[in-house]
Amino acid sequence: MGYRTLKVIISGGGTGGHIFPALSIANKLKEVNPETEILFVGAEGRMEMEKVPAAGYKIIGLPIAGLQRRLTMSNLALPFKVLKSLRMAKKTLKEFRPDIAIGVGGYASAPLLWAAGRLGIPTLIQEQNGFAGLTNKILGRKAKSICVAYEGMERFFPADRIVMSGNPIRKDIVPATPGMKEEAYEFYGLDPQKKHIFVVGGSLGSRTLNEAVQKWIREGCPAGENIEMIWQCGKYYKASIDGFMEEMAAGGRDLSHIRHSDFIQRMDLAYAAANVVISRSGASSVSELCAAEKATIFVPSPNVTEDHQTHNAMALVNKDAALMVKDAEAAEKLMETACRLIENPERIALLEGNIGKLALRDAAQTIVDEIYKVLG
Repeated sequence: MGYRTLKVIISGGGTGGHIFPALSIANKLKEVNPETEILFVGAEGRMEMEKVPAAGYKIIGLPIAGLQRRLTMSNLALPFKVLKSLRMAKKTLKEFRPDIAIGVGGYASAPLLWAAGRLGIPTLIQEQNGFAGLTNKILGRKAKSICVAYEGMERFFPADRIVMSGNPIRKDIVPATPGMKEEAYEFYGLDPQKKHIFVVGGSLGSRTLNEAVQKWIREGCPAGENIEMIWQCGKYYKASIDGFMEEMAAGGRDLSHIRHSDFIQRMDLAYAAANVVISRSGASSVSELCAAEKATIFVPSPNVTEDHQTHNAMALVNKDAALMVKDAEAAEKLMETACRLIENPERIALLEGNIGKLALRDAAQTIVDEIYKVLG
């Protein structure tokens, strides 16, 4: 396929789960045609306003925000923010004059794609989750194409416009080779003779996972004699976890088998080292774990719209490709489940084989090809 030069707006963000797929699509567009112009539109004060410029792309922020669950001043201001965001979105579209507008989810995608539709600009949605949110369901009525990562999405979108693309992920997330494992052990200072659990939550989504690990440590790490742990505790919780670890060490506890940090830079190596991964089930995390072929215990976050993380996790659990522990039961069951699984190599091998079958490894390319198909 010949890839002509395009002008593309990509809108959305709010979490890494939206931003990293958006950047993957942008990078692939630039890869197939370096002359293509890309502009991002995000929400003021959200993560994308920092991450997108760091990746080398220009971004415009809209004052849009989400509806709070209780009556607040920000809720009262929301209609004004929506109107201002719509005006800014329309102005941006008229000035940039894109060939297509792409929505990846998050606050900013709603006003931008709505305005694009009104101006006759083709739109494409990338829905990452197994349960579509209200915004994307509405935007999907007018979208030329809806790229999805889960089966059964015709419940939410017109079936003739659905494309099974998968979620774009970082290029370095691949099944571990023996060389990668050795590099990972050295990088994290791990003992190759021991078994390894990788615990990973988001910056704010780590609380339940952290509490389960802390309880396990307090109780003396039962059934963990041969286990080492890599633990991403999240930036928001780093200070309190540091204090906890110091308190345990001062009480004579040997914690040399636990490596904790607020953020994991080398996810590829953390996955490579792990026999078992404990994770939230955001769309990007699920897609990465499929690509890495890891035996995973999902703990869906209850604090998300439409409980979509449970839908994401159950899509794998129903295919015997992962285990799931409910958030409310994690304190009692999570580490016990992980310790039991890590001592069952046959079960681990089965989960790894099944989760690997669900990986869609060329998602960014599939979406880019769909963009060009939409534009004829």
